[in-house]
Amino acid sequence: MQPTAPTSLESFLDKVRVRVERAGVFASVRLRDGLLECEAKDAAAPAFYRLYADGPRLWVGLFTKDRWLSQSIEQDLVHTGDKLEDLIEEELVDLGYEGGPMPCEHFRDHDLFFTFRSPLPFDIDHVADDRSAETAAICILAYEAAFRPLGDMEGADED
Repeated sequence: MQPTAPTSLESFLDKVRVRVERAGVFASVRLRDGLLECEAKDAAAPAFYRLYADGPRLWVGLFTKDRWLSQSIEQDLVHTGDKLEDLIEEELVDLGYEGGPMPCEHFRDHDLFFTFRSPLPFDIDHVADDRSAETAAICILAYEAAFRPLGDMEGADED
């Protein structure tokens, strides 16, 4: 008997959870409601990195309800002229990922979260493969490393 998709997804998310917890870069890491949620350690406002499925597609993203935090990230990108996709790709390469760049979307979702997200290079049908869990962990860690120095993700400026 083959495992059902939710069980496979749950197992996959748990494998990724173990890998990202070892990195020690998040304030907390937890599985909830079919997603992996990692709290940003020093952000000026609550922000969460998530790994989740939306239909057959798997996504990694940064979510915050704080408009000011989202705008501080956007302002840094405008000020430096950096492209978010390039920053994420640099971190991916540093972590050993060889799959090329990941496109990044930025919008406000239906739950009113300011969202930066990228699709993983595989869909939900491939979560049973251990290499997929390693790739997903690399992607969420690359997101954290790319966003950490942007805006007020390392806390508010002190004058």
